[in-house]
Amino acid sequence: MRLVIVGGSGSGKSTQGQRLCRYFDIPLISTGEILREAISGDQHIPEFRWSQADPRTSLSVYASLSELGYHARPYMEKGELVPDEMIIELIQIRLRQPDIDCAWVLEGYPRTAFQAKELDSLLDNSGQKLDWAIYLQVSEAVMVSRSLGRSLPDDQPEIVQRRVELFYDHTIPILEYYDRRRRLLTINGDQSPDMVQQNILTLLSVP
Repeated sequence: MRLVIVGGSGSGKSTQGQRLCRYFDIPLISTGEILREAISGDQHIPEFRWSQADPRTSLSVYASLSELGYHARPYMEKGELVPDEMIIELIQIRLRQPDIDCAWVLEGYPRTAFQAKELDSLLDNSGQKLDWAIYLQVSEAVMVSRSLGRSLPDDQPEIVQRRVELFYDHTIPILEYYDRRRRLLTINGDQSPDMVQQNILTLLSVP
């Protein structure tokens, strides 16, 4: 099972990503978590090589992830999208790690149609194929209220509002991309986490 979860800030992507990973017993790849931990210097990130010649070899990576965090911080502090090339390289290397087999949930990526196309290309090159893109649909008001109710350092009102604007400008086109390829599942995210999870499993035809 290879899934991506798409949705605006506060739509429940992280919650459902964690739930689906527990349900299917597969890894969660969260770009937001990796970037936040890189910026804060937390050392709970799986060890993987950031810019070495052979990224499939595992090495201590904290220094290079700190460098990533240094460059990503200005974008995240403003609620802007981290540049495509930085995120794409991160995903490419992460998908090659030993703990990532042929099943995973990807949360926080892709966020642009370009990233969605790059992900498909990357998967084609590795002999994999995305099963479904799950879109958690919530209103703008819900996105804002949920985001402001969290305790993440980048969930400030002006930053949240900017992320919502970017979602409508850049992420919504992903839905059309996946819909044309018959890989889009749309879920009403304005429900309890249990109900959202059950609706996802139903659409995935999981008993």
